[in-house]
Amino acid sequence: GDILDDYLRTDGVWILTRNKQFYKTNNEKECAEKCEAERNFTCRAFLFTRKKLQCLTLAENAKMTVAFPSTDTVLYEKIIYLTQCKRGIGTDYRGTEAKTQRGIPCQKWAEKTPHKPNYTPEKYPNAGLEENYCRNPDADENGPWCYTTDPAKRFDYCAIPECEDQCMQCNGEDYHGELSRTESGLECQRWDAQEPHMHGFILKHYPEKDLRMNYCRNPDGELRPWCFTTNPNKRWEYCNIPRCTTPPPVSGPDSQCLSGKGEDYRGRIAITESGNVCQPWNTQFPHKHGWIPDRYPCKGLQENYCRNPDGEKKPWCYTTNSSIRWEYCIIPPCDRTEQGIAGMNNVPVQAPLTEECYRDKGQSYRGTTSVTASGKQCQAWSSMFPHRHIKTPDMFPDADLRDNYCRNPDGDSSPWCFTTDPNTLWEYCNLKRCDDHTQE
Repeated sequence: GDILDDYLRTDGVWILTRNKQFYKTNNEKECAEKCEAERNFTCRAFLFTRKKLQCLTLAENAKMTVAFPSTDTVLYEKIIYLTQCKRGIGTDYRGTEAKTQRGIPCQKWAEKTPHKPNYTPEKYPNAGLEENYCRNPDADENGPWCYTTDPAKRFDYCAIPECEDQCMQCNGEDYHGELSRTESGLECQRWDAQEPHMHGFILKHYPEKDLRMNYCRNPDGELRPWCFTTNPNKRWEYCNIPRCTTPPPVSGPDSQCLSGKGEDYRGRIAITESGNVCQPWNTQFPHKHGWIPDRYPCKGLQENYCRNPDGEKKPWCYTTNSSIRWEYCIIPPCDRTEQGIAGMNNVPVQAPLTEECYRDKGQSYRGTTSVTASGKQCQAWSSMFPHRHIKTPDMFPDADLRDNYCRNPDGDSSPWCFTTDPNTLWEYCNLKRCDDHTQE
């Protein structure tokens, strides 16, 4: 790869540093080569000035010193020295953690008290044994460690979190690593390619999903990251990414009321809007389903409380009524003013039946029917559960794919929808033509 791939670039920034060396170079790559070859100190960054073609190799980076604006200057910092997490057993960890997992300060690697070290900067010049930072010079399976300043404790391990791009939190929705093979060893298809498999997961339609190159991703709330494969006979497959051992970061307080779609709702309401008691998430009776709490550890699937794990329009649950698979719940709004404004973008619960019949093929139908001809409930267009599909609001912006209302985005013979029945992908809707005289 490109030598600059190992650096983080920041335009228009200068940093104050004591240890530096001046070089004359023609471009940034030559400056990076000077940084790699630097022997006067550990080179953590370099500054390149375009007009003067001047290169400064630096011992410090922006985390260690003061930065200020400077036009015509580009700062390149080695990513390895900015990273405060470990990959695997952390032999390449170069962060600045300097205390053990029990909070005892580390002894400096160059010092001989209170413990005489076997691993020193002189003996292991490439192991990053600077100051008293946690390191793993002997490839210990338990990760980075250090000699301690406690005379009674020669060494101990450090609590270094694992890097998110080497493991996954929750179901890997935020995984940004570079694994590009499936669990059976198949190479992934690039997201910007449509061969051998056509699909709708295009970067411009999912800008926040990081669909780069052919890296494994989870853009649709699947069980774990996956990709389309380069094998024409295998459309897609999961990737084998380990779960992080460190707990996921806290994103904010759990909500006890309805905000937005209620995806962060963690209250204890367990009754649907029609009065049915919710089925516990960890049971499969009376309804079998795939939302098993152990599989989705960050969705809050506790007891039988109403939740929104799949991006529906509001929290819901499976019911204990064997004839009603699932229903929405009534959750009190956090801010009625906010809810009132948001409600203007949605069809009210008691919406007037403006057009409950369709003309021609029904591509102009904008009614609120959400039941199929056989009586099945429609799946929301923005949801990928229980059926994954490419008929999303982003892909068909003019088709009015709101909530789970029947629509005809693809020129079929009449309005239709995906169903919430895992065994039935889609059905036409319970609608008649406007010129059908049998309808009142």
